[in-house]
Amino acid sequence: MGQVLVIVESPEKSKKIQSLLGSDYLVKASVGHVRDLPKKEMGVDESTLKPSYVISDTKHKLVANLRRLAKLSDDVILATDADREGEAIAWHLKNVLNLTDQVRRVSYREITESAIRLAIERAGTIDLNLVAAQEARRVLDRLIGYTISPALSKRAGLTLSAGRVQSVAVGFVVNRERAITRFKSRAYQTLTLRLAGHPNIKATPNLKPFVSENEKL
Repeated sequence: MGQVLVIVESPEKSKKIQSLLGSDYLVKASVGHVRDLPKKEMGVDESTLKPSYVISDTKHKLVANLRRLAKLSDDVILATDADREGEAIAWHLKNVLNLTDQVRRVSYREITESAIRLAIERAGTIDLNLVAAQEARRVLDRLIGYTISPALSKRAGLTLSAGRVQSVAVGFVVNRERAITRFKSRAYQTLTLRLAGHPNIKATPNLKPFVSENEKL
């Protein structure tokens, strides 16, 4: 068997894992994401919400080197972090390196020889549900950031950025505050029928024929 290329995220992890796996494996780092939405444009089709990815400006040389190593290797293993970001990085690597959908994807929780070798033995494929979750987050970041941030900055008179979480949370607070401000207090009456000698029996009248919806008597 020839050499197997293993791609992780962190350069420090790559050195450690290389020392554990030995010369049959070549361990290299992607140093995080290799592709992202373009910086100077929306990069998301607003009618279909489909993103357009480009190789990050600082990653062209790294990607070219990984492509070269992938072609020289007998096999490729994607061993990025075990979360949705790691799954997305693995998916982007698969695409930029022109790997098949069946490329081996391994996940591990500790960097020990036994854990890494067991992960390789139990290798699966890329979890597209996790990839979709990360992509949805990224698309929301871009749509909200690129749409709301300019309006927010213009209104405030200084450069500000809006996020997908804070913007919605602030929206809830603002809408609630507006409802409180619009509220006008007024007195109303309630009616309850109680029968003498029957303390456990009581009834409230049906007011629908007499008052408008959401109104009080």
